[in-house]
Amino acid sequence: MSRRSPLVTVMVNAAYKASRDLIRDFGEVENLQVSRKGPADFVSAADHRAEETIVAELRRARPKFGFLLEEGGAIEGEDSSNRWVVDPLDGTTNFLHGLPHFAISIGLERDGRPYAGVIYDPVRDELFWAENGAGAFLNNQRLRVSARRALPTALLATGLPFKVRERYPGHPAMVRRLAGETSGVRRTGSTALDLAYVAAGRLDGYWGFGMEPWDLAAGIIILREAGGIVTEVGGGADSMTSGDVLAANGHLHGVLREALARTNG
Repeated sequence: MSRRSPLVTVMVNAAYKASRDLIRDFGEVENLQVSRKGPADFVSAADHRAEETIVAELRRARPKFGFLLEEGGAIEGEDSSNRWVVDPLDGTTNFLHGLPHFAISIGLERDGRPYAGVIYDPVRDELFWAENGAGAFLNNQRLRVSARRALPTALLATGLPFKVRERYPGHPAMVRRLAGETSGVRRTGSTALDLAYVAAGRLDGYWGFGMEPWDLAAGIIILREAGGIVTEVGGGADSMTSGDVLAANGHLHGVLREALARTNG
């Protein structure tokens, strides 16, 4: 069993509260009021409501922390060291099509680095969470990345937002190559859950391009606390800024990086 710190408890409570309306709206997905912001980038009323709920809960508990929000943008806080990074509905397209694969993602940056994270899948009632130095958990069970060493046995996931496809023309070739060298490549539509699944050993690796900080903040710390390695696809250390991410266990990370580099080259 694990004991959550007061900080993680605040995050969990915010996710749980926001999830109630999300589940209700998901049950009536055909009635949602949807506005279109750009290609394949749909925002629902559920998304906005969830974000408002999360912000209110986090602000009540930690009023001096700042925010970086998918919908609301950056909000400066009195405490310049701590910032919440929130995606109230990761997997919006899945949600709007009635596909039950989406999550709430709440990360905390401390001094510019991922420090704690919560990813909650309300459909499956699965809560992935971690805090720096305290390990990673699924509900109350400790998480560890998979131990697979061979690429042919690995199951991978990848991500590339529709709105940035033209910036990464080499991505389809990467998918083709790795699909032929592994047990398969999935594209699930939820980066947060992909990273959580690598942390849980359900997936052996993930790579993606063009991600936003709120897609990654919680998943990075959960994965690292589960024993995984997270870098940029090229090996750099700043996925939160670049939006490029490669995550895997310690055995496969280097192999995947080399395979992607050969394809991209």
